[in-house]
Amino acid sequence: MTTQHVTVTVNGEAHEADVEPRLLLVHFLRDTLGLTGTHVGCDTSNCGACTVHVDGESAKSCTMLAVQANGREVSTIEGMADGATLHPLQQAFWDQHGLQCGFCTPGMIMQAAWLLGENPDPSEHEIREGISGNLCRCTGYVNIVKSIQQAAAEMAAAAETQSAGAAPAAAG
Repeated sequence: MTTQHVTVTVNGEAHEADVEPRLLLVHFLRDTLGLTGTHVGCDTSNCGACTVHVDGESAKSCTMLAVQANGREVSTIEGMADGATLHPLQQAFWDQHGLQCGFCTPGMIMQAAWLLGENPDPSEHEIREGISGNLCRCTGYVNIVKSIQQAAAEMAAAAETQSAGAAPAAAG
């Protein structure tokens, strides 16, 4: 069997491996690197459970080959938290009960993070449109939308506090 050497930075850490050229990125993440937060749902890009970020863009890892990630930056759900402190989206999904079985949650959060990076203050319609490629069979989406709204508000408040603290002192 022929293999190809890849170097992929995942959640800020460089990884090298020899992979079969047809290995999907989702299986590289789960089976080679042991990052099982990225879920395999449909293998057809319909459900979004495998959503990750590749070079800052939302990507469905079940339709991307590991060799296509060579030399690129990949972010997964495991890279969202800051140690024991959950990312505002993770905390909001917990607070607003934006999950039930949890299978879609990692992909949904990754898609929501990308959405908030593109549009920090989305309307409910923009949130629903932004997550439309991610399916949830349990929640009915109401609490998922509330979760994203909560996270957007908290992230905006944190950014405002940070920029206010960084303002130069007035000359006196």
